[in-house]
Amino acid sequence: MTDAFWKTKTLEEMSAAEWESLCDGCGKCCLAKLEDEDTGEIHWTSVGCRLFDAGTCRCKDYANRQAKVSDCIRLTPQTVRTISWLPESCAYRLVAEGRDLYWWHHLISGSRDTVHEAGVSVRGRVTVSEDDLAEPEDYFEHMLDHEP
Repeated sequence: MTDAFWKTKTLEEMSAAEWESLCDGCGKCCLAKLEDEDTGEIHWTSVGCRLFDAGTCRCKDYANRQAKVSDCIRLTPQTVRTISWLPESCAYRLVAEGRDLYWWHHLISGSRDTVHEAGVSVRGRVTVSEDDLAEPEDYFEHMLDHEP
């Protein structure tokens, strides 16, 4: 891949490989989020998607995730610009806003481990998989005070 392509291309101009490489592997997208119906406020939980591998912070079946998880949101240039809960540190969001990647992003550091070493990922913070919860109300027990 071209060096620093994220500085010279818009999200729409990126190849599929460039787009996929932007994911920093933090895993925050794969945590369940609760939306207050009255205010629209988003509340983060420590509940991982049924396909989320909490150790690697990766999807166990990325290619088939949308067929297996009905509410899995596919990030596109359009959705990146409209999803309010994307973390401030998300590379897709940063590029969409014309900002640079953080030092711990693997495209900068050269290592996929720096996102974890910097404490930006959800590794070690997932308390349960959504498959382990019996009732929708069970999610409330895993609400976080802030974005992980």
